[in-house]
Amino acid sequence: MRLVVKYGGSTIQTSKKIRDAVKYTVNESKKNQIIIVCSAIDNTTDLLLKISHLVHKNDVNGAKTLATSIINSHKKIAQQTVSKAAGRKKLLDSLAEDFAEFLALVDGITLLHEITPRSLDYLISFGERFSSKIFSQAIADLGKKTQPMTGKEVGIVTDSNYGNCRPLMNTTRLKVFKNIESLVSKKIIPVIGGFSGVDQHGHVTTLGRGGSDYTASIIASCVKADEIWMMGDADGMMTADPLMVKNAKMIQEVSYSEAMEMSMFGAQQIHPKTFEPLLVKKIPMRVRNVNSPKNLGTLILSSPDAVHKKSIKCVSAFKNNAIVDISGTNMAGAPGTAAKIFDTLAVANINVMMITQNPSESSITITVKKTDADRTVHAIEKSLLGKIIKNIDVTSNVTIVALIGAGMRGTIGAASRVFGAVAKKSVNVVMITQGSSELNLAFVVRDSDASKAVNAVHNEFKLGR
Repeated sequence: MRLVVKYGGSTIQTSKKIRDAVKYTVNESKKNQIIIVCSAIDNTTDLLLKISHLVHKNDVNGAKTLATSIINSHKKIAQQTVSKAAGRKKLLDSLAEDFAEFLALVDGITLLHEITPRSLDYLISFGERFSSKIFSQAIADLGKKTQPMTGKEVGIVTDSNYGNCRPLMNTTRLKVFKNIESLVSKKIIPVIGGFSGVDQHGHVTTLGRGGSDYTASIIASCVKADEIWMMGDADGMMTADPLMVKNAKMIQEVSYSEAMEMSMFGAQQIHPKTFEPLLVKKIPMRVRNVNSPKNLGTLILSSPDAVHKKSIKCVSAFKNNAIVDISGTNMAGAPGTAAKIFDTLAVANINVMMITQNPSESSITITVKKTDADRTVHAIEKSLLGKIIKNIDVTSNVTIVALIGAGMRGTIGAASRVFGAVAKKSVNVVMITQGSSELNLAFVVRDSDASKAVNAVHNEFKLGR
């Protein structure tokens, strides 16, 4: 098979883990065509973002010290990962060029005491540049031909929405197919740094946090992959967060639509945009555990078999949100009220996760991330308070709990069972939404009640079995 295999940052956080992943890759390459996508090593992206925060605070010494620390840690991992002296020297010489470019960028932004969205994308793209070179040379250490590549070098072309770019797929498809095919035909294993691309002006761009998943699916759709494997630390997608629910189990099969809902509501394994490039090509995806190579993990398909299609898959929890209730008698019967509210929030770059409106049309309630609550209130007050809106109330520290699965579609009494189970645990539900697809029944509770609510629903539907 032609496989795109993506390794998450935690799976390559040490030299031993990199060597283990590389051994597995080389073994799989004996019977399959392998294309690797790497995340940044462990928490490197967080550290790069911390440099930007230090620049904002004018902490020049802090930013430069942290940059040096990032370089030293990658040097150490590189030296420990590659055993052959010639290969180690080649790797360190190549990384030295990236380190010099990285330090020059840090010097520039600290000198200016500012960092633009474009320069931030450039800064945080370095994590994957470092990791892909280390991973690639480790493959070469085992005698296999390999080629490290950045998103730019492989041919991912995006728009210029820095920090959250989208690929221009027609251009990307042509470039990626040509570049990858020329390597695979020579039995060379490409190792691509995830997360980044380049816009039409040649500037480095990023696909948003978790964007290496997105890179993997973009590559898979461009090269007509048979499957895409997401290698992480969990056995697969789970019926609930194992840290919250002790008897959570791995799910064998889910549909693309179910997996998208799960990724939106707390299933951390997959970036939500990952599925977009796969939908047309209907490429199967597996979420697998790098520590259990014999476990095939969760299979994500366009259409699972009949048994899995009718089941309820999981209950997810997404903490640290806020409810904003927007009300006013002038809202009732006034066309365009909702449009004005959401236009205002869009201008402020605030993402709304849930929406409800009562039949009287005198109030609209939305859920946003807690970190966006103050900006949400400020934006609405500035533009609309005193006009069509009379009052804004905020409830902080709430959790979105979502029951997900095609098995709810058309099932009489599913909602009754959910809220009955939660009520038995004396948990108050403060907001409810369900789309017409019936794939997802979501409700909001206090953060302090989240664990009780999730366990109650998980047990009610016997998801642990």
